[in-house]
Amino acid sequence: MEARSRAPRRQPCPPGITWLALAYLLSCLLASSKAKVFSRCELAKVLHDFGLEGYRGYNLADWICLAYYTSGFNTDAVDHEADGSTNNGIFQISSRKWCKNLAPNGPNLCRIYCTDLLSNDLKDSVACVMKIAQEPQGLGYWESWKHHCQGRDLSDWVDGCDF
Repeated sequence: MEARSRAPRRQPCPPGITWLALAYLLSCLLASSKAKVFSRCELAKVLHDFGLEGYRGYNLADWICLAYYTSGFNTDAVDHEADGSTNNGIFQISSRKWCKNLAPNGPNLCRIYCTDLLSNDLKDSVACVMKIAQEPQGLGYWESWKHHCQGRDLSDWVDGCDF
């Protein structure tokens, strides 16, 4: 008679790990669902309500054009640069100077975390972009605005939008 050894049955994954993996997947889904891509007129209304029409001499269309060419109106846009800095949110505000990323020594002139710029509530993004517009370069701080918006007829960006 042969002796058969019975090895205990192994579960494919301990229960704690399964729940951890499930929680991680759910958090990823929830995080990605926070992103908002505004429509042109929806963003125009929000920025108008924040008082950007005429701010520092820029028309509302300038701000809409800027947001389109920097992020495609996406609040969750993040662009990673080779130097480790990031451009964040609907206006792609740089962590080199304006917001605090993981690096502790940046200037953080807007006194916010870069992740605050990824919110659907544009309050922090607008406050920071207004501060940037006060700089001598104004919206010229953004290459995309200089190349696509500056000196052009931008009236189409706000045509048909109700405020």
